[in-house]
Amino acid sequence: MAQTVEITVAKPDNKFKYFIEDYWDIFLGILSIFIAFYFHKSGQGTFATLFAAVGIGSLSLTVSEVAEILSEKLQEPYGSFVLTLSAVIVEIILLYIILLQAVADPEVVKTVKGGIISAVIVDMNVLLGLAVFLGGLRFTEQEHNKETSSAYTTILFVATISLLVPGVLSFGKHSSSAIEDASMVIAFLLMLFYIIILVFQTKTHTHFFKQTARSRIFRIKRKLAKENSQDAQVLQVDDYIFEKFNKLGLIASIFFLIAIIAFGAEVFAIDGIKLAKEHGVSAGLSGLIIAIVAVLPEIVTAIKAAKNDEIQRVVNIAMGASTVSILLTVPILMALAYMSGIRFTLDFNPLEIGALIFTVILAWKTTDEGHTNYFEGISHLMFFLAFAIIAIYY
Repeated sequence: MAQTVEITVAKPDNKFKYFIEDYWDIFLGILSIFIAFYFHKSGQGTFATLFAAVGIGSLSLTVSEVAEILSEKLQEPYGSFVLTLSAVIVEIILLYIILLQAVADPEVVKTVKGGIISAVIVDMNVLLGLAVFLGGLRFTEQEHNKETSSAYTTILFVATISLLVPGVLSFGKHSSSAIEDASMVIAFLLMLFYIIILVFQTKTHTHFFKQTARSRIFRIKRKLAKENSQDAQVLQVDDYIFEKFNKLGLIASIFFLIAIIAFGAEVFAIDGIKLAKEHGVSAGLSGLIIAIVAVLPEIVTAIKAAKNDEIQRVVNIAMGASTVSILLTVPILMALAYMSGIRFTLDFNPLEIGALIFTVILAWKTTDEGHTNYFEGISHLMFFLAFAIIAIYY
């Protein structure tokens, strides 16, 4: 006998509330960027930078949500790949527009370098740390595929060692042209390594990046649904517009939103750099602020995943984004700098490389057994706070 399904549509007086809940980030993002342009034209750099950051963060959150819908259609490991790639595109645009300011002020290059390393530090310590900490408080322990962390930490170790090469040469008696040539070779090798990893992740070893433990939250929901199967099912109609888009429409939406973000990034770069110089903000702290703005949407996505007991997705996002931040961001920024006539080398300072190495070691130790708890999450957060304090005064 066919089961009767009752569909309950939201009451008219609640429609506005649901509309705001669904689209607040889009409206706030666009409005903030318009206000940022107004303050930029008015010469009020502080407010321009602040509103530009709010606009970039809000629209990046929308990009993350649209990418998450697309990822559900694509399934793992393509899902996490789409999430990390969309976030890294925003990161590349933001860093490149800031890099363009180096034409007038070569010191800006240090801020961009700090932004690259800080993005990995934030992904691996703030994103992973917060998600693991909150997930651990809720579920005591959470399981993930240990092959995932094993593969990613190996990749990150190799990438970090590669970035050491130009820095080591800079401490010797090598010319600036030799360091520049070495940087270009390393950038090429990183891109080649990324292509190999892409094949490894999406073709030959997809099982390394798939979840091995089912979410307890989803198991409970399925059990309750089964127990209540004899009752009428009450469904809420979801009118979120992006849910209705096909894959091509979602991809187009992501690029459209990223284009708007680029306008806000220009204001953020121009006024933000001036503001940093006026207040004596270090290049390390500037890079850290840029990274937090770029990574914030991923952090929100990871926290939601951890609360749903999907720690595998958290590991994929944190480590996947860190991998892409080095292997893809570095070569692309090198190429864009070369085309723009800007000297950009990979001789990172000892703090940046040291923090990167210790971050990879910590991530390896906290994820290699295939399960996490809140203590491991707080360990990452403590490491980040220590790095932030050094970055402020370095």
